[in-house]
Amino acid sequence: MSSSAQSARIGVTGLAVMGRNLARNFARNGFTVAVHNRTVAKTRALVEEFGDEGTFVPAETAKEFVDALERPRRLVIMVKAGEPTDAVIEEFAPLLEPGDVIIDGGNAHFADTRRREKELREKGIHFVGVGISGGEEGALLGPSIMPGGSAESYESLGPLLEKISAKAADGSPCTTHIGPDGAGHFVKMVHNGIEYADMQLIAEAYHLLRAVAGYSPEKIAETFRTWNTGRLDSYLIEITAEVLAHKDAATGKPFVDIVQDRAEQKGTGRWTVQIALDLGVPVSGIAEAVFARSLSGHAGLREASKGLAGPAASPLGEKEAEAFAAQVEQALYASKIVSYTQGFHQIQAGSEAYGWDIDPGAVASIWRGGCIIRAAFLDRIRAAFDARADLPSLLSDEQFAREIEGAQDDWRAVLVAAVQQGVPTPGFSAALAYYDALRADRLPAALTQGQRDFFGAHTYRRTDREGSFHTLWGGDRSEVEA
Repeated sequence: MSSSAQSARIGVTGLAVMGRNLARNFARNGFTVAVHNRTVAKTRALVEEFGDEGTFVPAETAKEFVDALERPRRLVIMVKAGEPTDAVIEEFAPLLEPGDVIIDGGNAHFADTRRREKELREKGIHFVGVGISGGEEGALLGPSIMPGGSAESYESLGPLLEKISAKAADGSPCTTHIGPDGAGHFVKMVHNGIEYADMQLIAEAYHLLRAVAGYSPEKIAETFRTWNTGRLDSYLIEITAEVLAHKDAATGKPFVDIVQDRAEQKGTGRWTVQIALDLGVPVSGIAEAVFARSLSGHAGLREASKGLAGPAASPLGEKEAEAFAAQVEQALYASKIVSYTQGFHQIQAGSEAYGWDIDPGAVASIWRGGCIIRAAFLDRIRAAFDARADLPSLLSDEQFAREIEGAQDDWRAVLVAAVQQGVPTPGFSAALAYYDALRADRLPAALTQGQRDFFGAHTYRRTDREGSFHTLWGGDRSEVEA
């Protein structure tokens, strides 16, 4: 039903699919919701179509919308990131009072969120950047919610978010106060980066099972369904099986065979890699996933390269294929652990760089439900960080290290087969290279430092004494302390 009472607990402006579903979620959970859209027809349509789901207060103007909200006002913006978000803030901020809260639920860049939070804080208005994962369905039925902002703003907003969020298997709400200013949008960005890597690894597993094991899409769907009953239990594995089992109605062919193999992206994965470079954090698996999508879209380059030499894939026999599929499962699981390791490393580095004090165990906890990367093993990631708050890497956790040890022979065998049969596996390969680099006693970076000192006098550090040094390469090659 709709109401004209001036007592809405929360308001949503921007009623495209995500905004509309989020407003419905609040209303379904017993909150009176003020709703507003630049196009008034969308506001009316929402109330007419879904008014029986709860209490909505439709508003045609910004002032009506603000006046409908109880103090402290909680105003959720659900518009496109960037300039449209700034425009809405500029429209509503003058109508608000100190203590009110503006919530940005879009996929904003965390640097923009930090800027907006600072500007509004100076006016006494709280600004909360909220990462929301789960897509249209999650917005309606319960997403994973990652709010940043002041602790005071979470006291006002948190109980509402906890009510509408997804719930983990133990009943815990999939939301928590991530940290100050842009922390929420930063964590959402890294979530999406991990999502890119996860999807790429799954795609590579499919490619290997098809090209090397010789499995049909239908057979691979069965394999993924089996994997989804074990340690790979996750939303992405579940939907992959559904996609692979789907037949195109028009042609009767497997759906995956009638879709152009050019993957698109909206930018958050790319942001993750860009910010990782700024922080000096190696997220090679996420980077390879971003580059794989980019390469797939260069149709002209790919067409021009089709005639390049390489081995022809030679599918295995039935028993060999079955054994190979088991090896691919090991490689996928090990690579997945590495992807999450890299993502959590970036969250920890960002937290330190920006003074956010993010709890990685709490992040793992709220990713257990609602979000795209929800997976059974996030429970174990949470437990690992809860047991050791200073855990430098998931690979330092005894149980994960033991599982990687058990998987590594099969992991390596899969990559040997991929190379021999010419199947590209940038995600699997990057994950193993990262693992091998971490465990190496010495890396060739020593030679790199020598090269840098030779051509640029960049100096180097020695293994046997403190200080920075430079070799006089052009003369007697004596060493001087820098």
